[in-house]
Amino acid sequence: MGGSSVECTIRALTALENRPRMNEVVCYADAAELASRIRTKALSPVEVVRAHLERIEALNPGLNAVVTVADGAMERARQAEASIMHGEPLGPLHGVPFTAKDCFDTNGLRTTRGSRLFSDHVPDADATAVKRLADAGGILIGKTNTPEFAFWWETDNLVFGRTENPWRQGRTPGGSSGGEASAIAAGLSPLGLGSDVGGSIREPAAYCGIVGLKPTYGRVSLTGHFPDVLASLFHVGPMARSVRDAALALSVLAGPDGEDPNALPVAAPEIPDLDEALPELRVGWCAEGPFAPVAEEVQATVTRAASALDELGCKVEEVGLATWEQWPAQEISTAIYTADVRHHVERVVGDRLDQLSPVLQRRLDLPPPPLGEYLEAWADVQLFREEVARFFSNYDLLLCPTCPTVAHPHDSAQLEIDGQKVPPRNALRATVPFDLTGSPAVSVPFGWGDEDLPIGVQLVGRHFDESTVLHAASALEALRDHRHRRPPI
Repeated sequence: MGGSSVECTIRALTALENRPRMNEVVCYADAAELASRIRTKALSPVEVVRAHLERIEALNPGLNAVVTVADGAMERARQAEASIMHGEPLGPLHGVPFTAKDCFDTNGLRTTRGSRLFSDHVPDADATAVKRLADAGGILIGKTNTPEFAFWWETDNLVFGRTENPWRQGRTPGGSSGGEASAIAAGLSPLGLGSDVGGSIREPAAYCGIVGLKPTYGRVSLTGHFPDVLASLFHVGPMARSVRDAALALSVLAGPDGEDPNALPVAAPEIPDLDEALPELRVGWCAEGPFAPVAEEVQATVTRAASALDELGCKVEEVGLATWEQWPAQEISTAIYTADVRHHVERVVGDRLDQLSPVLQRRLDLPPPPLGEYLEAWADVQLFREEVARFFSNYDLLLCPTCPTVAHPHDSAQLEIDGQKVPPRNALRATVPFDLTGSPAVSVPFGWGDEDLPIGVQLVGRHFDESTVLHAASALEALRDHRHRRPPI
């Protein structure tokens, strides 16, 4: 019945030969598909986790995206499989692997925060966001690279080194969640946790061609996330291969935990049926405006996204946002971040400043703003928040760039945008404003630059209206240019 030994050998060799191909298919499925196929027993959690671990082993040496592989991931996968076979209740992410940026605490698993000062740090509890994904059935398979203390827009540190963008060697994956974005784009993980204080979820998502959601401030608990400075501006959110994955993860992550005083006691967002037609949304769009300069290829992508929303029945109107220039987010955030980061680093580091990365040492060399300038910056934040709230009294969404360019070379001293040279922090010019306001914002891939590098567009909504943001993002996702579905790695 089993056939001859020769036939068995041929079947075994064929299975081995096809395994990399099968692994690649599994590793480019999104989390929602994996969860569905696991639930129906079309896939086993064991084979799904194994496929991702094998892909990490094969590709991560060239990417340096995953910095610590989780012990016991295969054992948890076997336990997840046993739960299915025994008919036990299953969570929405049952058996699905996920990764977490290396500034989230993970019980019993090294969490370096991208710093030599914490290179041997092993927390004794999970961050709330990690715990919630695990409680939903997710299986943590690794930690992803971040700049020291998550304080930079590129991903490099003295513990693990630099992370590569899977679309092109020598290009940044962004930061500070660059390891997470690179891992998801390369198929090392279907879903991950990032954090955002200036664009650190959305910029890497745009550079790596994935989806990155920054929920409304206070929507997701910061408990167990490091650093604890700028707690009134930091956001935790999902990074994913699809908008539906970001929506699924948000439904799991949302809500207070009784520990983070900034996590607001509001109900989890109602996630719409993303397959339903968009309602007649009022969309203001701006391809450059206060985010200038923006590369022509990025502006063209935003314009195409506006046309797509118009064709879907939205009321789409180009807006200049000239009044926003009264409150330049780059300058405001620089004053606040310089003072707060300096205070935090000096408190944490003490007399070990020589062990910090050059990036942080350069930040500490910046003179702190005078008290009056610091207080004026916070007053400007409040005025800008009021201005943005007025915008959303007339519009349901803002469509704008995520980044002014495609992924640039590592350590660029300047960004060159259509012949104009600007400081590298301009990479965050369209993302910083919405950290200051706490608005929900998502970056969704929609186009390609001349160098076949992904371009993301950003959708921003009114506070606690992630449902509208995600619905519109899903509609754009369905219309995106799919000429390159996977990085050439």
